[in-house]
Amino acid sequence: MTPYALRRLQLASQLDSDSVAIIVGNIEQVRNLNISYPFHQDNDFYYLTGFNEPDCVCVIRPGHDTPYVMFARDNDSYQEVQFGARAGLKGLEQNHSVDKAIDISEFEGTIISLFEKRHKLYISDNHGRFHNQLGHWLTARQPDHAFDSVKVYRSIHQLSPMIAQMRVIKDEHELSLIKQAAEASINGHIAVMKACAPDINERVLSATFNRTISDYGCDSVGYGNIVASGNNGICLHYEDNNQLCKDGDMVLTDLGGEYQHYTADISRTFPVNGKFSDAQAALYQIVLNALDASISLVKPGAKWNTLFEANQRVLAQGLLDLGILSGDIEDILANEAQREFTVHKTGHWMGLHVHDVGSYQLPSSDEWTVLEPNMVFTIEPGVYIPADCDKVDEKWRGIAIRIEDDILVTEDGFINLTERAPRTIAEIEACMAESHS
Repeated sequence: MTPYALRRLQLASQLDSDSVAIIVGNIEQVRNLNISYPFHQDNDFYYLTGFNEPDCVCVIRPGHDTPYVMFARDNDSYQEVQFGARAGLKGLEQNHSVDKAIDISEFEGTIISLFEKRHKLYISDNHGRFHNQLGHWLTARQPDHAFDSVKVYRSIHQLSPMIAQMRVIKDEHELSLIKQAAEASINGHIAVMKACAPDINERVLSATFNRTISDYGCDSVGYGNIVASGNNGICLHYEDNNQLCKDGDMVLTDLGGEYQHYTADISRTFPVNGKFSDAQAALYQIVLNALDASISLVKPGAKWNTLFEANQRVLAQGLLDLGILSGDIEDILANEAQREFTVHKTGHWMGLHVHDVGSYQLPSSDEWTVLEPNMVFTIEPGVYIPADCDKVDEKWRGIAIRIEDDILVTEDGFINLTERAPRTIAEIEACMAESHS
């Protein structure tokens, strides 16, 4: 049984025979005229089907004789010559474990009949494609509905929260894809470090990453590349990538390759000229220490919030030691004074989406999520001191540092999936020296 079939069974086990689950896939988006953007399937849809064609809807009916129905495009020789092959309805039934495939053009006229006498409709329609039809689905009768037959009053429920919590715990198939994405991204970051030199354009480094990950099977990135030199790194999601990297500045790179829909997410920061200045090294070491403090706590049973608290204490103490902050460490933490320079939280779930779905706190509770084996997430502390921050010594200004690793929770601890990407000062300087020797 495929991983996708197992996930459908897992989802169905959380429903009952009075339920229908409807999962809507993505449609193509037009870039201009007759050119579309590269297609990317809805993550919930792909998670349950593994099917990557546009304009599809999946219907799951627990306990039914035909529990797995797919609405999709049928074969069309003209369209396939123009835009590529399709699985077609027969192909879906023969090769994709679909119990019944129906042309998507028949969706609106057919979907209500699939509800039969079931009362509960569970919907995952993340882009609202059919939101204007929900009222009709609730009240519509089947064509043969006699006036003296048993009435069916339907209710609508959100399916996404169930799928989201399933997606937090990765199966072995997912882990193998994430590991490949991480391996590709590690090599991409190494290539970027080796390519960096004064007066190179950020876009060249971005392209270097894309070229390298393609050698490892990645045909895309999980999010827009961030190659931010100097003060550009102060912008957390800088994507212009069009400035020259100046001698004496740092480069903050946040880059993750996507392998078969699963992404990595790695951040590294390094000097343009391959050698840390004293000020850069001092700040960098604080961020690395904070990252390692959080990683060291990862194990089953640990609470999510403890990772953030650990790195914030290290960052605050480090900034205090350097004179960037002043006062008592406990007062600094109580007032979150360090947040002026540390800005963001610890990290996020990772998988089909770079900021993957799933709760960080227990439902209907103030309690933080407890870590379990096969969770995958990032930890990414940072320090950001704008060039115009005149409250600190000039030597600290215009320095932005973020270091981010991808962490897998194991039965007895963790695996840092991305630690092979140079992360210590010595490793980074040695890596960059190779390209200049």
